[in-house]
Amino acid sequence: MNDLFLIKYAPEILRHSLEHLFLVGVAIIIAIFLGIPLGILITRKTSLRQPILAIANILQTIPSLALFGLLIPVPIIGGIGTVPAIVALTLYSLLPIIRNTYAGITGVDPAIREAGRGMGMTDRELLLQVEIPLATAVILAGVRVAVVITIGVATIAAAIGAGGLGVFIFRGIAVVNNQLILAGAIPAALMALAADLMIGWIEKKLTIKN
Repeated sequence: MNDLFLIKYAPEILRHSLEHLFLVGVAIIIAIFLGIPLGILITRKTSLRQPILAIANILQTIPSLALFGLLIPVPIIGGIGTVPAIVALTLYSLLPIIRNTYAGITGVDPAIREAGRGMGMTDRELLLQVEIPLATAVILAGVRVAVVITIGVATIAAAIGAGGLGVFIFRGIAVVNNQLILAGAIPAALMALAADLMIGWIEKKLTIKN
């Protein structure tokens, strides 16, 4: 095997890496804007906790390739290409974000919560000024898990024409070429590792601060 195969495919790796980052970035942003409010909601409406977590759990257990395939015939959000890939990745990202948001807020010391109420804080003020700041590190840990999972699952997006590093992997499997497979797998692994380290560093800083 040529040890310089990554250099050989460098221009393509860069292009598909940018596609990969775009898919993951958009999906994570959408998942954060959906997941955190849902996590907050189930701390206030306990009757919704089981249904929302159950749906998120079910989405997480569907095999990734199957989920991409199931979205193909769906109008508007389905089909082939970037949109259904982002939808699928968003759905996969929701569970850790919802679960950690719920765990972070409910894990706030009840004495602190009561002290806030004693100072005349409304529920909104308590949430924004006390609970969310104290739960930020836990919420960020959920985002960290979601990002790492999504980077891996995003390689499947190539199967529905959304691009990304999975293009190399599927091409390599088709022609039984390990160099092509590694050209997709190694950058994806490095991307996941870099994201994990970066978010972990931010999480650590916030934990120390709090």
